[in-house]
Amino acid sequence: MAAKKQRGKNEPPPPIIVKKVTVVEGGHHGGAWKVAYADFVTAMMAFFLLLWLLGATTEDQRKGLADYFTPTLVKMRQQSAGSTGLLGGSSLTDADNYPHRAGQTGTKAITIPRDSSGGPKEGGSKIRRMEHFKERLRAKLETTELLRRLARQVRMIDTTEGIRIDLVDNADFSMFRLGTTVLTPDATNLLDAIAEVVDGEDNGLLIRGHTDALPWRSGAGNNWSLSAGRAEATRQALMRDGIDEKRFRRIEGVADREPLIADNPQDPRNRRISIVVMN
Repeated sequence: MAAKKQRGKNEPPPPIIVKKVTVVEGGHHGGAWKVAYADFVTAMMAFFLLLWLLGATTEDQRKGLADYFTPTLVKMRQQSAGSTGLLGGSSLTDADNYPHRAGQTGTKAITIPRDSSGGPKEGGSKIRRMEHFKERLRAKLETTELLRRLARQVRMIDTTEGIRIDLVDNADFSMFRLGTTVLTPDATNLLDAIAEVVDGEDNGLLIRGHTDALPWRSGAGNNWSLSAGRAEATRQALMRDGIDEKRFRRIEGVADREPLIADNPQDPRNRRISIVVMN
């Protein structure tokens, strides 16, 4: 074996050579082409399946398939089940206008109350009945000079419960004598006229008594019992005028907790009787 050559003192060291080896996985071109080819084959299979379905199904079957894949519950557009415009929705009595009628079950007609009649412009029978009642009451309060004067104390308001008739006190009129449940003569005449109109209906009645917030003398009474007593006195007056006792649903006294004039709880207009002709 030859002896290793000794490097001279001033001779530079030999260069270091590093080899970089790159390993390619999956063959010569890698495996990415396999994923692309699989996607292409899947798309072609779906395409030929679609062609087969178009040729092997009827028109009704194709419409049913289209309805199945149509997102009708998400795609809410104007002139369909809803609208994006202000107050642009549809009425209950409008015809359905979905993109594909075959995919819908039922119509909006089944949601109309059974006791309603007429079309979109006419309204239901209950609405017409209540409007007729209000017209009768207005006409009754115009029959005499006394009732025309007392009509200023009557207010009619449509509520969710029904038509509410408020008999409101003021500085010149009071339904009851001060601090009692005794009706004044004018209040009796007013209730007689209201009873004559209400007697022609068969709706239930609700009577609610209200007071103002004027304080009582210690031990003299309280607004809760006074408001409930005045509601009961009103019920008895209506019964004397021929209203059937079975029509009364509730008699309530709410004291001064529901003021008509919220800014001034002691205003006399907060003293009132509410008669609700229920829906």
